[in-house]
Amino acid sequence: MSCGGGFRRTLLGLSVLLSSGGARAGGRCPARLPWAPLPPRAAAPAAAMQSAPPAKGLKYLGQKEAQAIDQELFEEYKFSVDQLMELAGLSCATAIAKVYPPSSFTTSQPAVLIICGPGNNGGDGLVCARHLKMFGYQPTLFYPKRTNKPLFEGLTTQCTKMDIPFLSEFPSEAAVIDEIYGLVVDAIFGFSFQGAVREPFATILSTLEQVTVPIASIDIPSGWDVEKGNPNGLQPDMLISLTAPKAAAKQFSGRYHFLGGRFVPAALQKKYALNLPAYPETDCVLRLS
Repeated sequence: MSCGGGFRRTLLGLSVLLSSGGARAGGRCPARLPWAPLPPRAAAPAAAMQSAPPAKGLKYLGQKEAQAIDQELFEEYKFSVDQLMELAGLSCATAIAKVYPPSSFTTSQPAVLIICGPGNNGGDGLVCARHLKMFGYQPTLFYPKRTNKPLFEGLTTQCTKMDIPFLSEFPSEAAVIDEIYGLVVDAIFGFSFQGAVREPFATILSTLEQVTVPIASIDIPSGWDVEKGNPNGLQPDMLISLTAPKAAAKQFSGRYHFLGGRFVPAALQKKYALNLPAYPETDCVLRLS
């Protein structure tokens, strides 16, 4: 996309005018940062922004072990995929609300772009969008590789019925995302991802690596090796680990690392020696760092 021409784009469910004046050297539009770090306020709950005491022996899972725990939750404990997806998506929205509350956005609306992949991580993103809408945000979804599975069709229907717009194409310039949205949620790939990133997600991740607004990744930054990470890839501001942190999370250098998905039974935690820290009171998320 070009920055010139005084054109209109509908990327938020409303028309946004981007002026052709004042382009920076190099051809990128000037990015107005629609988000600013939330200053410390007396009204902010202390537990929301403080890290938990370091968990002694907290386990970081490899890919096979993470898959085995999921399988056991489904087969032995009889959780359903939609149950865990709902809890995971709610956890992600809750963590986001603690760190980037709507009042911290400097645009007229707390606009959030959520990019969903074709698998369960994308489903977590759809659930997260629904809860963010209930929390007072203005989410917009980009979901390019949809599935016809009833669970995912239901999630997209719920979002549509709640007036959450779906983009038909992804903004090709990082500056456009910076101009319109205050936060990006990366719900593209989860811990089952392996191999090379294929289109359209390779181009999407390349664009996201250039944005200046914060990015929150669900479970693992997309494109990372689940065990080794990717120092040259996407570097989110927030990581929300689900069930337990994955090995790649040791390479996370952003400001906010949360644990979410408060659904792992005590016996299963003990079996896999997860050593999860205690969640505060009734919270479904816990800040690790």
